[in-house]
Amino acid sequence: MKKDRPQSSTWENRALRMLLFPAGVLVVYGILFAVMPEKASIGLKSSGNIILNMLVPLSLVFILMLALNLFLKPAQIVKFFGRGASIKGVILSAVAGIISTGPIYAWYPLLKDLREKGAANSFLAIFLGNRAVKPFLLPIMISYFGWIYVLILTVFTVLGSIVVGYFVGALVNVENNLPSRSK
Repeated sequence: MKKDRPQSSTWENRALRMLLFPAGVLVVYGILFAVMPEKASIGLKSSGNIILNMLVPLSLVFILMLALNLFLKPAQIVKFFGRGASIKGVILSAVAGIISTGPIYAWYPLLKDLREKGAANSFLAIFLGNRAVKPFLLPIMISYFGWIYVLILTVFTVLGSIVVGYFVGALVNVENNLPSRSK
């Protein structure tokens, strides 16, 4: 029973720390509503819009994470995105990066989950690099810069992400294999 007590107090401390920021924000909004109600209202509406804009991509990512956890086993992830994966992993990572939408920070939990299940760092870097290519923006880019420029830029962005992905994978593996310098 003594082991349960420290764990619950640790959990309680965590819960208190997690609630500290939202409570602080509520206090600040309360003070602002008392002092400047019209500006506080504008700020609250702006914050609400930001939260609503974040809900859709975050919900999508959490649904994808749920689906991955339900339907994909770590062995399957390693098969497509592990260190010994084939060109399919490169293509899947690049295409997934290109078609992914929403803010990049919404994808970090999913990428962390994939990494913990055995995905190689190189494929995660390829995904992140290809986030720069957005198919729905290509027509606008073509209208401003011309199709030859956009085609060359897109091809070099995809190829560059693959090169960077392999460098990241190699360097992270080298760093993980270095002996520690503890004295």
